[in-house]
Amino acid sequence: MKRDLFVEAERFPLARAFTISRGTKTEAQVLTCTISEGSHRGRGECVPYARYGETMESVRESIEAMRGPISAGITRTELLDALAPGAARNAIDCALWDLDFKLRGVPAHEELCSAPPRPLVTAVTISLGEPEEMAGQAREQSGHRLLKVKVGSADDTARIRAVAGAAPDSRIILDANEGWTEENLREHLSVAAECGIALIEQPLPQGKDAVLASIPHPVPICADESVHIAEDLPGLVGLYDAVNIKLDKAGGLTAALQLRDRAKELGLGIMIGCMVGSSLAMAPAVLLAQEADFVDLDGALLLARDREPGLVYSDSLVRPPRSALWG
Repeated sequence: MKRDLFVEAERFPLARAFTISRGTKTEAQVLTCTISEGSHRGRGECVPYARYGETMESVRESIEAMRGPISAGITRTELLDALAPGAARNAIDCALWDLDFKLRGVPAHEELCSAPPRPLVTAVTISLGEPEEMAGQAREQSGHRLLKVKVGSADDTARIRAVAGAAPDSRIILDANEGWTEENLREHLSVAAECGIALIEQPLPQGKDAVLASIPHPVPICADESVHIAEDLPGLVGLYDAVNIKLDKAGGLTAALQLRDRAKELGLGIMIGCMVGSSLAMAPAVLLAQEADFVDLDGALLLARDREPGLVYSDSLVRPPRSALWG
């Protein structure tokens, strides 16, 4: 039966401005891909990301260019060769997964999870700001078990100490978003260790990773911008202790599953992360993250309004998606 494709651009205002080392945003701009077959439809959401040369327009064009192959019944495996990793492939791949589950009447977790899915502790993100402001954010969120703190300036030592002091009972991930340098890296790592930080994401710019082989890791270091697909992993062994897998980077759930399994084989820790999007973007990642070491799927919590139905967040936990949302 013929399959139809529908692509919609959507905007979700954020509850508060969100700042990282590369800039500030006040809304999430997403593309929603819907693939239908008969009375069934599958959905996938992606977040075009300028850091990777993507725009809303370019990603939409890439999705639209697949209209013919989608109509002809392209498979998820064939899609890996038809499109490069990135947001466009993610939206199509997740929509194909969702459609397949709907057509077969099978819950997603039966194929994607080795055991019945459980609620997961997810990080809650603290936006970059002055130390006092970030300490205030951390104090507000100190009831959460895991915080992800945006850093990435020339001197983040005061920020690290302020946040750690404001949330002494929370585990903390620092995300530098490529904002540190070889000159300030050792000092930041030393302070992070002093403050009991659990993990540090992408301290150096992609391409500068080799420095990490020659310095101690008093806190485990996780690759983010430096890893997209499984083929990236061999060059990161010995430099990083873990990898952050995001569906928009990998180009969908199919590629993300390959990346997760290969990273485990290489002895790397697993973090499942997200861009700032709605619950539809987070839903497949919640199932992917069932055996992860760290989970950062709070994108929908940053929104002023989410989709209905959305994921259920409570008591530091994100619960598995209902089939009405995805899968």
